[in-house]
Amino acid sequence: QVQLVESGGGLVQAGDSLRLSCAASGGPVSTYTMGWFRQSPGKEREFVAGIIWNGERANYADAVKGRFTISRVNGNSMVYLQMNSLKPEDTAVYYCVLRWSLIVEIPNMANEYEYWGQGTQVTVSS
Repeated sequence: QVQLVESGGGLVQAGDSLRLSCAASGGPVSTYTMGWFRQSPGKEREFVAGIIWNGERANYADAVKGRFTISRVNGNSMVYLQMNSLKPEDTAVYYCVLRWSLIVEIPNMANEYEYWGQGTQVTVSS
C-alpha cells in the first residue's frame, strides 16, 4: 500500500519561502508521476505542480509559475516543492499525490491521482 507523508508546512509572511517535502513508500513509487495539490476553505482542490518519474519534465499551475519549483531525484522516493515569494492567496492545505500509471503524463485533475497524503498546512500572512 502506497503511503505519502508531507512535511514542511507552517506560518510565514508574504514574500517568504517554504520547502515542502513528500516521502513516498510502499511500492515502486519512483516509477510514477507525483505532484502537489492544494485546497483552501470553501474551494475545491486545485493542481499546483507535477513531475514525471525521472524529474525531467514538470508542469505548474499558472498561479505559481515562476515562484514554485517541484523537484525529485531519479530513482528517489522524495518529492519537493520549493515555494518562493509566497502570497496570502497561497494559504491552503497542500497535498502530495501520486498517479499509479506508467503513462508518462502530468494530469491537472484531482481524480487522475490515486494516492494522496494527509496534507500539510501552509499559512501566509500579509
